[in-house]
Amino acid sequence: MTRTKVGRIVCKPLTSGRWQDFERLFGVRGGCGGCWCMHWRLTHAQFEIQKGEQNRKLMKQIVDRGETPGILAYLDQKPIGWCAVAPREKYVRLERSRLLKPIDDQPVWSIVCLLVHKEFRRSGVSIALLRAAADHVRKNGGRIVEGYPVEPRTRNMPDVFAWTGIASAYRRSGFIDKIRRSATRPIMRRIVR
Repeated sequence: MTRTKVGRIVCKPLTSGRWQDFERLFGVRGGCGGCWCMHWRLTHAQFEIQKGEQNRKLMKQIVDRGETPGILAYLDQKPIGWCAVAPREKYVRLERSRLLKPIDDQPVWSIVCLLVHKEFRRSGVSIALLRAAADHVRKNGGRIVEGYPVEPRTRNMPDVFAWTGIASAYRRSGFIDKIRRSATRPIMRRIVR
């Protein structure tokens, strides 16, 4: 449990028993344009073909298999946030990215998405999710958790461009900059024990 500006946030792994909470948070559109948090798990071509309902079904299959693709944040038992975190190899698009290619041969878990309900943005929910994700990685035997946030050039960057999180939230959650191949896209890491 983490205290934020909006109250006490409880973070829990997404399991089949919490699937309806995930659907409730993502809404009928599936987050951003039918993504259902499958953007990083599929090639660009696969993702475009499967947008919407097919992505929802694929994410449901992942959860029903017993995988935990991320963490949900709750306020008063209402889902208000999401953090996708899994071993890096689950995200095929990371392997194809020039900016986000591996920085070494260490096995890492990757955080690729932070979705916070618009009523609760800029209130500390992302920080609670990032800390919970690091704890989840530790509990599952991981040692390094990595994120790919944006470093905004202006204070009023549209929220839609911050779906991987903001670098300042990562720093406040114990992550440090490891490499920067772009002025606005650091790769950040946190060692978990």
